Amino acid sequence: MTLSSAFSTLGLALLLGLLPPTALAGDGHDHGEAPAAPAGTALPRFAATSDLFELVGVLDGQKIALYLDHAGDNSPVKDARLELDIAGTSVPVTRVAEGEFQATLAAPLAEGVSPVTATVAAGNETDLLAGEIDLHPAAHTDAAPAGLARRTGLIAGAVAAVLLALVAVWGLRRGRTARMGNTQRVGGAA
Repeated sequence: MTLSSAFSTLGLALLLGLLPPTALAGDGHDHGEAPAAPAGTALPRFAATSDLFELVGVLDGQKIALYLDHAGDNSPVKDARLELDIAGTSVPVTRVAEGEFQATLAAPLAEGVSPVTATVAAGNETDLLAGEIDLHPAAHTDAAPAGLARRTGLIAGAVAAVLLALVAVWGLRRGRTARMGNTQRVGGAA
């Protein structure tokens, strides 16, 4: 094995080792269109539960969508009355449909953890539910993709540098071999 073929083999192995693994489906093997990826960040939410009821709240700015279900079978609670307290402030609640309510905060919630308590009255059952909502700043939501892009760029740059070095060494070896061949022909048999 010559030095140039060793470098070629090494370069090919390095290139193949750094490529991401892929699997390609053959003809007729298709799982249909991929589901659409979510476009933005998830809205903050909280859950408050008890043995009887489960309440989920989704915060969108100062508006809160509330979903109240029975804990046993996850069915909406019919004819329920709901009182909501977030961080020590009573929040007015309006019934929208069976098990669905809306509320509007007087002011935006502060970042961090805020306690949530809800009083539910449905028929003969009354219960107090407790939970908390944790608001984080949105500045950190795109940190992972940026780090991934930088890492991919560094790997691609390293692969390119190694390949350029291999091509340069191969070119130098080839040039030296060609010069040596010409020298031998000039001084050939007399």
